[in-house]
Amino acid sequence: MTLDEFFDIGVTITLGSHTFTPEAIKAFARKYDPQPFHIDEKLAEGTVFGRLCASGWHTMATWMRYNLAQLYEVGDKGWSGPDPAPEYGPSPGFKNLKWLKPLYAGETVTFTRTGLDHRPIASRPGWRILTLRGEAYDSTGDKLLEFDSAVLVKAG
Repeated sequence: MTLDEFFDIGVTITLGSHTFTPEAIKAFARKYDPQPFHIDEKLAEGTVFGRLCASGWHTMATWMRYNLAQLYEVGDKGWSGPDPAPEYGPSPGFKNLKWLKPLYAGETVTFTRTGLDHRPIASRPGWRILTLRGEAYDSTGDKLLEFDSAVLVKAG
């Protein structure tokens, strides 16, 4: 197996689907993003959104939860290259974050990840930077979220 195959370069993986309940939206918002359109249905009616919607950070955090669950679920996906198998490390960040459409209460969202590329890190022999595209789609297929993420991977 090559690193391109292991990292699913050019392949879009469906991470899973999640329904954002009003209760969960409000609980997250009260703790992390207490804006009126995230914490109260009545207050949300008087805002630009017109009804209760999830924080973009809630959407991002949920994408990460599903991403990690999928990585660890298939973490033993049969690496047949040299030992040891690649090991995921921390992320140095993301870019091009776009919240494209509001995520309203009750909506079910499907999360995806696409491997874009990977390259060695000159200052850290044996480590690579893997670039991914994260996306989220509502039940009509409209894209709600997109971003490019980097993750350090010990490989080689």
